[in-house]
Amino acid sequence: MGASNEKGAWLDLSSRSPLRVVSIGGGNGLSTLLKGLKEYSHVHAQLSPPHPLIDITAVVTVTDDGGSSGRLRREFDVLPPGDIRNCMVALAEDEGLLTRLFSFRFDSGRGLRGHSFGNLFLTVMSQVTGDFSQAVRLSSEVLAIAGRIYPSTSAQVTLRAHLEGGEIVDGESRISRSTVPIRRIELLPGGCLPLQETLKAIREADLITLGPGSLFTSVVPNLLVQGIPAAIRRSKALKACFVNLMSQPGETTGLTASEHVKAICDHAGARVVDVAVLNNSPVTAPARRRYARESAVPVVNDLDAIRAMGIEVACTPLIEVGEKVRHNPAAAGRVALQLAKRGRRARLNLLKKRSS
Repeated sequence: MGASNEKGAWLDLSSRSPLRVVSIGGGNGLSTLLKGLKEYSHVHAQLSPPHPLIDITAVVTVTDDGGSSGRLRREFDVLPPGDIRNCMVALAEDEGLLTRLFSFRFDSGRGLRGHSFGNLFLTVMSQVTGDFSQAVRLSSEVLAIAGRIYPSTSAQVTLRAHLEGGEIVDGESRISRSTVPIRRIELLPGGCLPLQETLKAIREADLITLGPGSLFTSVVPNLLVQGIPAAIRRSKALKACFVNLMSQPGETTGLTASEHVKAICDHAGARVVDVAVLNNSPVTAPARRRYARESAVPVVNDLDAIRAMGIEVACTPLIEVGEKVRHNPAAAGRVALQLAKRGRRARLNLLKKRSS
């Protein structure tokens, strides 16, 4: 890198520039983390001129083929909008009318029942613009979201699972219902490509997060898009995996925390995790009983096995108080903020060494 480029990079990573976080995943897990991160995207009054603390980019899986998203995908040949809509709502600056509209779901009406307004809006925008990514960008402007959202690929892809015993199951909705352990996931057709904006965001990130979210149907599919794993490996960002709190029947039955992390690295073809973020607060007995009725249990934190992989472990209370066992957005956001600061310091130190 030349002297002028070094100087530009140095200024770009100054203490006044926002920390850059790229969050990769899908489903409720990703939107939960984004809610926590959003709190640090606002203007920081103590800085002059003011700057946001965190610049957020979400990279979202597009393999959903069930419910409203699946119907719209089949009928209009659009990418499934559901997970992206959830991320848009999570990153919306306020809980005003437009945000509530995007979350509204029809519970009656011929052809409308089960659809959310946000899904329909994204579908219409995609038809009008002729480009789903452009539809997401324009819809994000309507909601004034705190960050950017990119589909992991603009290609129409299907998820395929290779199960224990050799059975093959196609389609995210069928895979998520399977009770047979998953050995490997792939995308059909293979060779789908990411957006260039995604690769740029990964390259410039201070922190890259993977999860929380359904391991094989929300997190791993993003790592099957050609170019994304290599970009993560090359990035100087700190890479963190937010491990799930509970197992998912069939999909991750019996998998420990280290096996979650291993599945991510195996599908990426390399170690793409520096830090595994684990919950260390107990799941209440009533919650354990409720989840046990669906054959779900707390994920076992086998810390030594994770460390044996050369991966750091960060344990902290992460459970949200409520009926469902989910990550607390504020707690997850605080952890991500501290990790992003570490990532920025590491990048600055690297620049210092290169410029000396």
